[in-house]
Amino acid sequence: MILRIDHVSLAVNDFEKAKGFFSEIFGAVPGSNGSDDDKKFFWEIFSVGDLSRLEIIAPTGKGSFIDKFLEGRNGGVHHITFQVDDIEKTRELLQTRNIPFFEGKDYGGVWKEIFVHPRDAFGVLIQFAEFNADDWLSKDVKFSGNRKFVVEKTADGCRIGFRHPGGGKVNLNLNSDEMEELVSSIRNIT
Repeated sequence: MILRIDHVSLAVNDFEKAKGFFSEIFGAVPGSNGSDDDKKFFWEIFSVGDLSRLEIIAPTGKGSFIDKFLEGRNGGVHHITFQVDDIEKTRELLQTRNIPFFEGKDYGGVWKEIFVHPRDAFGVLIQFAEFNADDWLSKDVKFSGNRKFVVEKTADGCRIGFRHPGGGKVNLNLNSDEMEELVSSIRNIT
């Protein structure tokens, strides 16, 4: 059911200040973004390091769904998003276990979501979503096309970048001895 934690979402009053903080200090790479006129908020996904992601959400006007959450504070962790392989199976599991949930948006083949309220999930809003993670990431943090890996020469060996099934890529640096061990291991299994 659950493939992984996709991202942690922070709700903030000042989007540009938060974006600068996470981009300039921690090297977060901006990815997809958008706004929801009905719920009056803006969102943007950031890649942090090889596989971690952060979402920053901010109100775009009075009456935003996050106004109450932000009341009396500048920001905080709003929700945790779990990527699932099948949103219908997730609904069925929650119903079977008598865990209350409420519907979110359904954008057809792009994004389907449901939520479990913090009162039913030990104080945290849980978002379950079915989607393709690579669709939401910057081209700078993922492979193009169907490539699964890339090898680059470095001063003391190589760097191998691997496509991650959860979106993005992970890099592994190997020195000369480690490269030889890897090649030998691969030859032994073929």
